[in-house]
Amino acid sequence: MTETDPRRWKALVFIALAQLMVVLDATIVNIALPSAQQDLGISDGNRQWVITAYALAFGGLLLFGGRIADLWGRKRTFVTGLVGFAAASALGGAATGEGMMLGARALQGVFGALLAPAALSLLAVMFTDAKERAKAFGIYGAIAGGGGAVGLILGGFLTEYLNWRWTFFVNIPFAVVAALGAYFVIREPAGGRNRSPLDIPGVVLSTLGLVALVYGFTRAESDGWSDSVTIGMFVASAVLLAAFVLTEAKVKSPLLPLRVLTERNRGGVYLSLGLAVIAMFGLFLFLTYYLQIVENYSPVKTGFAFLPMIAGMIVGSTQIGARLMTRVPPRLLMGPGFLLAAVGMLLLTQLEVGSSYTGLIMPAQLMLGLGMGTAFMPAMSLATHGVEARDAGVASAMVNTSQQVGGAIGTALLNTIAASATSAYLVEHVAAGRDLKLVQAQAMVEGYTSAIWWAVGILVVSAVIAATFIDTGHQGGPAASGDSVDGAEDEVKIPVLAH
Repeated sequence: MTETDPRRWKALVFIALAQLMVVLDATIVNIALPSAQQDLGISDGNRQWVITAYALAFGGLLLFGGRIADLWGRKRTFVTGLVGFAAASALGGAATGEGMMLGARALQGVFGALLAPAALSLLAVMFTDAKERAKAFGIYGAIAGGGGAVGLILGGFLTEYLNWRWTFFVNIPFAVVAALGAYFVIREPAGGRNRSPLDIPGVVLSTLGLVALVYGFTRAESDGWSDSVTIGMFVASAVLLAAFVLTEAKVKSPLLPLRVLTERNRGGVYLSLGLAVIAMFGLFLFLTYYLQIVENYSPVKTGFAFLPMIAGMIVGSTQIGARLMTRVPPRLLMGPGFLLAAVGMLLLTQLEVGSSYTGLIMPAQLMLGLGMGTAFMPAMSLATHGVEARDAGVASAMVNTSQQVGGAIGTALLNTIAASATSAYLVEHVAAGRDLKLVQAQAMVEGYTSAIWWAVGILVVSAVIAATFIDTGHQGGPAASGDSVDGAEDEVKIPVLAH
C-alpha cells in the first residue's frame, strides 16, 4: 500500500474546484446562449452546435483522455487540462463570430476530456482508507452533483447583470487557482502509471464510434429519428464500436482492457448510472423550461428554484451515502436511492399550469436530490473497486462516457416524447374561442409530464439493475470475490455527471 499523503485534503479542494468548473460550464453556457447567439449572429440552425461541439469533443475523447492520464501521469494531465480549458474559455469569451465560438467550445471539450478522468484518478489513488475515502467522495460528489444547479444561478447573474462573455471568463480564475494548487500540493503516488504503447486503432475506433453515437442522438432531437443522417450515424456507431471491442480483445495493450467492463459489479454501475442520467437530464431540461416559459421565472429565480435539489444531493451524498457505504452493501443504497428519486419524479407528473412551488415542486426536488445523492455516492465509489492502478484513468473515463452518452440519449429521447405529446394536445384542444396562450402553455406542460413519466420508468429500471447486478459487500471491508478479478489493491474513485 502506498504511503498516505499528508496533503491529500488540501489536494481535494483543488480537484473539487476543477470539477466544479467543468460542471458549471454546461448550465452557464445554456443560459448565456440566447444572448451570445444574437451578438455573434449565429443562425437558429447552427445554435445547437455551441452545445454539440463541446459534447462531441468531450464524449468522443474521454477514453483517450483517461488512457493519457494513466500513461502520462495524472497530475501532469490534470494541470494540462486546466490550462487548456482556461485558454479555450478565454477564446470563447473573446469570440467575434460563429466560427471562433464553435472552435472554442470544441477545445473546451478536448481539454475537459483530459481533465475529468485525471481528476477522478487522482482522487482514487490519494484516498486509500475506506472511511476517509467515503468522506472525500461525499464532499466531491455533493459539489459535482449540485454544480449544474449552481451554474443556473451563476449563469443567470452573469448574463443579467454583466454580459454573456463572463460566463466563459469566469472559468479562468477557477482554472488558475486549481492549476496552481495542484502543481504545488498534489503528490501523485509512485508506480501507478501504465507505460504500455498507446493503442492507436483503439483510440481512432472509440473516438469515431462515440462521436457518431452522441451526434446521432443530437441529430435525432433536431431532425427526427427517421432522418437518413441520424440513421447513418447510429449504423456507423454500431459498426465502429463493435470493431473497437474486437480490437481490444486482440491487441496486447488495449485502450480499454475488457476486464474493466466485464466485471459484474462495474457493469451494473455503468448501466444503472447511465440510465439514471437519462432521467436526470430530462428533469433539468423540462423543469427549467416549465419555470421559465410557463411560469415566467427569470434565469436567476430559476437557478434558486433548484436549491432544494442541491440541498437533497448534499445531504444524500455526505450524510447518508458516505456514512453508510462502509457499512452497507452498495445495492441496499443504490436500489432504494433510485426508487426514492423515482417517487420524486412521479410527483412532477402532476405538474399543471400554475402548480404550487412549495406544495409540489420543492418536495419533489428534495426527494430527487436525496435519492440521487444516496445512490450515486456508493455507485461512483464502486466504479473502480478492485481496478489496478494502471487502469484507474480509463475506468474513470468509462463511467464518464456512460454518463455522457446517457445525457445525449436523455436529451434526444425525452425531448422527442415531449414534442410529440405537445403536438397531439394542441391538435386535440385548439378550438375557436379558446385562449390560445393558455392552451399552448397547457400543451407544453402535457409534453413535459408525458416525458417525465418515461423518466420515472427509467429510474425504476436503474433500481432493478442495481439490486440484481451488484452483489459485492460494503466498501469498508474486503472486496467481494467478483471484485478481485484484477488482483489489485482495493482502489476507489468517484465519477461526475457529464454533461
